[in-house]
Amino acid sequence: MILKVFNVLLDAGPTVMLPLIIFVIGLIFRVKPAKAFRSGLIVGIGFAGIKLVINLLATNLGPAAQDMVKNFGIKLDVLDVGWGAIAAVTWSSPIIAILIFVILLSNIVLLILKKTNTLDVDIWNYHHMAIVGIMTYFVTKNVVLGVSATVAMAVITFKMSDWTEHLVKDYFGLPGVSLPTVSALSSLVIAVPLNMLLDRIPGINKVKFDIKDAKKYLGFFGEPMIMGLILGGVIGALAKYDITKILGIAVNMAAVMVLIPKMTSLFMEGLMPISEAAKKFTKEKFKGRKFLIGLDAAVVVGNTEVITTSLIVIPLTIALAVVLPGNRVLPFADLAVVPFRVALVVALTRGNLIKNIIMGLACTGAILLAGTKTAPVMTELAKSTGIDLSMAGGALISSFAATSLTVSFIVFEVFTGNVVITVPIFIAAFVAIWFYIEVIKKKKDAQKVLQSEEKSPVLE
Repeated sequence: MILKVFNVLLDAGPTVMLPLIIFVIGLIFRVKPAKAFRSGLIVGIGFAGIKLVINLLATNLGPAAQDMVKNFGIKLDVLDVGWGAIAAVTWSSPIIAILIFVILLSNIVLLILKKTNTLDVDIWNYHHMAIVGIMTYFVTKNVVLGVSATVAMAVITFKMSDWTEHLVKDYFGLPGVSLPTVSALSSLVIAVPLNMLLDRIPGINKVKFDIKDAKKYLGFFGEPMIMGLILGGVIGALAKYDITKILGIAVNMAAVMVLIPKMTSLFMEGLMPISEAAKKFTKEKFKGRKFLIGLDAAVVVGNTEVITTSLIVIPLTIALAVVLPGNRVLPFADLAVVPFRVALVVALTRGNLIKNIIMGLACTGAILLAGTKTAPVMTELAKSTGIDLSMAGGALISSFAATSLTVSFIVFEVFTGNVVITVPIFIAAFVAIWFYIEVIKKKKDAQKVLQSEEKSPVLE
C-alpha cells in the first residue's frame, strides 16, 4: 500500500510532489498551515516555471545540437539516448523499491547521527543513485553488492551536498538549500582539483572574465539576452537551419536567459518562509543544528553564467567527441542537459568564463570516456527491462547520466571489481576526504579568518 501511494506521487512528478513535501516540512517546522500551503504552492509554481523554461531550452537546443552532430558527419558507435531513457531503465528494475527505501533510510540515519545536514526532498532524482546499484546487481547478480553500491552513492551525494552548500548560498543566492543531484555534483570530482591546478598556471590564473566583464567590455552585446540571442543563432547556423529557424532558436535562447532568473526568484519567494522557520525551530530544539533542504539542481541551471557556459561547451563537446582518444560515444539526446553538468563548476569558479569552458570540457570528456566503458552493460540492462532501443539503430547506448557520471562510474567500478581490494581502498579514500574537508580544511579556514581579522585595523 505504501509503495502504491509512493508510485502515485512519483507519477505526478516533482511539480506536484515538491509542493506537498514543502507543505509537510513547513508543518513540521511549525509554520501555520495556510502559510505552509501557500509556500508549497509558490515553490511548485516556481518549479513548474523553471521546468517550462528548461523544456524551452531542451526543445530548441536539443534538436539543433543533434542536427549539428549529423552535419559534422561524426561516426561513433555508442549513441547517447538521453537521461530519460536511462531513468526508465532505473524505474523498471525489480529491485528499485528496495533501493529507494535504502536511499531514504540512509538520509534519515545520517541526519539522526548528525553526519549530514541535507534533508533530501528531491525523491524523483533518487534514480541517479539507484541506477548504480541496479547496474552493479545486473553485473554481479548479488543483491547485497547492488544495495551497497546505492548506499555508497547516497552517502557520497548527501556529503557532497553539505560540502557544496556554500556555493549554492553564496553564488546562486539560495540560503538553506543544498543540491543532492548526482548529475550536478559529479562534475566537482574533476573540477575541484582542476581548478586548483589552473590557479597555479601562470597566465591562466590571472585571467578573469565573467558576464559582468562581458557587459563592461562588450556593452550592448554583453547583455545576457543579447548573448543568448547570438549564441542561439550560432548554434542554429551550425545546424544548417534556414533563417527562420535560426531566428527562432536565437529568440528562444534570449528568452531563456531572461525568464529563468525570474522563475528562480519566484521559487525563492515560496522557500524563504520555510527556511526562516527551519532556522528558528532548529535553534530552539536542536541548539542551532543546521538543516538544508535538498532540491533538484534545476533551481540553479538557469543562472545566466551557467546557460552561457553551456551554449559554448555544447558545440565544443561535439568536436571533443571526435578527437578524444578512446571515445566511442556520440553526443546526442543529452546535449540539452549540459547546464546541469556545469552548474556547480560555474559556482566554483565564481563565474570565470574561461575556466568554466576548460573545466566544463574536462567534465564532459570524462563523461564520454566513462560512457564508452560502461555502454555494453547499459545496453544489455536496457534490453533486459524491455526498453525500446530502436532509436539506437542497433548501436550500443549510453547517456550523460547513469554510470557515465564520474562519481557513479567510480562507485560502479569499485563494486563490480575485486571488492576485497577495491571496497576497502574506496572507503579509506572517502573517509580521508571527509576528514580533510570537515576537520583539517575547517581549521585552516578558521585560521585564515583569524589572521585577516588581526590584520584589519581596529576601529574605536
